Amino acid sequence: MSNNRYCVIMAGGIGSRFWPKSRQSCPKQFLDILGTGRSFIRQTYERFAKIIPNENFLVVTNRRYKELVLEHIPELDESQVLCEPIGRNTAPCIAYAAYTLRKKNPDAEMIVSPSDHLILNEEEFIKITSACLDFIAERNALMTIGITPSRPETGYGYIQRSSKQSISKVKCFTEKPNLELAQTFLECGEFLWNSGIFIWKVRDIIAAFEQHLPEHNALFASIEDKLATPEEREAVEHVFAVCRPISIDYGVMEKAENVYVHSGDFGWSDVGTWGSVYQQSRKDRYANAVSDKLVKTYNTRNSLISVPKGKVAVVSGLKDYIVVDTDDVLMICPKHEEQNIKSFIEDVKYLTSDTHI
Repeated sequence: MSNNRYCVIMAGGIGSRFWPKSRQSCPKQFLDILGTGRSFIRQTYERFAKIIPNENFLVVTNRRYKELVLEHIPELDESQVLCEPIGRNTAPCIAYAAYTLRKKNPDAEMIVSPSDHLILNEEEFIKITSACLDFIAERNALMTIGITPSRPETGYGYIQRSSKQSISKVKCFTEKPNLELAQTFLECGEFLWNSGIFIWKVRDIIAAFEQHLPEHNALFASIEDKLATPEEREAVEHVFAVCRPISIDYGVMEKAENVYVHSGDFGWSDVGTWGSVYQQSRKDRYANAVSDKLVKTYNTRNSLISVPKGKVAVVSGLKDYIVVDTDDVLMICPKHEEQNIKSFIEDVKYLTSDTHI
């Protein structure tokens, strides 16, 4: 393993789309929603630990989740957990990690990954990630991994590539399209799903910040000497208080000239909704995905039913529904209304004394 190679895991989200299982006190990345026996963040760490030394990991998360990170990845020292006082989207998160790494190792090569994605073929994924690391080592390049689309998905962003070679220069990024446009992208063959996984040298991403997000760059550059010192917390609080929220895609990747994409097909999903959990889950002969053998279904089809382990549940007469039961909340929702979950949270949070609902 190269001592110049680092992995940054972004783990600050609250995962509201997975309510009522995901809460502010324990969001999606710390849950085992798919029943694998490991949380999403644990799987992410173990995946990259095959090519990255333990001491070369950083996790960027909200301050309230620091102890959860260390509980799920006990191999890390607490100095490897960078704590954001407030979420400001992915560009400030990545800038914080990049400046931390530059101070530690100016020659660092940096993988940036979300903490909560599913990857079924990890061997193929590691092969592609290693090829990206080899590519950026010899070039001034900002790389991302694009997923070969299998359907006209409207829930993902897309990357248009300039050729069909495995590594290609990026033409443009496109936000989540409507169904008609997504179908066109699929038929065209030039478009890949945007995985949100990035690979670059630290010096190259900082140069990109200098050019495309100079205000953000100036803020983080101003506190570089305070990183990894007792003054870090106060300095970071100041920067995040005044830092404009913006994604790395919009702030840098859509503007930079040196962006490349490596195409891949390794069973990837961002598992962003209960609907995607249903897609990834094993189903019975009636196309129901149930979380426990104690769940009994009658005249029920195409539904996701998730209840606490060991709890008997009887579900009858449902078709295309999501049923999620926890100790204190039961949600029964048609699949096509899943986009309303955030409004459900707003409506019910005043019905209980639990402020983390």
